[in-house]
Amino acid sequence: MSDPTLPSRLILGDFFTEVASIADASVDLAIVDPPYFLSSGGFTVSSGKSVSVNKGDWDKPSSDESTFEFHQRWISQIKRVLKADGAVVVSGTYHSIYDCGYALGLQEFKILNDIVWFKPNGAPNLSGRRLAASHETLIWAARSSASKHTFNYEELRDSEFAGDLIKKPGKQLRSVWWIPTTPKRERGFGNHPTQKPEALLERIIKSFSRPGDVVFDPFMGSGTTALAAAKNGRGFIGIELNPVYFELAQARLKGLGNDQRR
Repeated sequence: MSDPTLPSRLILGDFFTEVASIADASVDLAIVDPPYFLSSGGFTVSSGKSVSVNKGDWDKPSSDESTFEFHQRWISQIKRVLKADGAVVVSGTYHSIYDCGYALGLQEFKILNDIVWFKPNGAPNLSGRRLAASHETLIWAARSSASKHTFNYEELRDSEFAGDLIKKPGKQLRSVWWIPTTPKRERGFGNHPTQKPEALLERIIKSFSRPGDVVFDPFMGSGTTALAAAKNGRGFIGIELNPVYFELAQARLKGLGNDQRR
């Protein structure tokens, strides 16, 4: 459960401005869900209905050059705040994850694994001209080739993750994680268009950090990373630009330990 002695900072503002307040080499694990730049007027399916994929101005693409530069900029700041043995986990779809992986390599991160987050209840494809997108990719990378990264091998091997039809107790954790999309009960304080399920963030944190570590989420959204960190004895720093989502994250943390439904 939440430990009041651990650092917990929720910062409202633009990442590239507010990250200056975070000290060099002060973070053990960064979990980054950057804009995928998908808000281009398309449609998807939610609860059986066709809905716009436009999420906000922060997710609208401009040009390939400027989006890649954006990824380069935030990755350079992640490298600055990570400890020597720190690591980062970046999530994305094919629209963004390859740019992120290339940018990580350019800045001399060491890519340890790519992880497939398989969504058994993913939305169907409406066009009938592509495969139904049923996964996102996570890149797990150490700060450098010299980093002694955290990996809780034995704990993960012996764990059973409820509902994951791939993971078996006593067997190594594989690079495909079976986790459904965010359930309705986790949206009890409000809705965020790209909210990740708590099960995903808890597994990342349990896999790649230790109790007492500091976890950093530069694009915090509705605070799922913060919630998972607090539940699992980690400190947390998060930055969020949108005041509505910032308040949502605050409400979720205040409701920690209670049913999230109103």
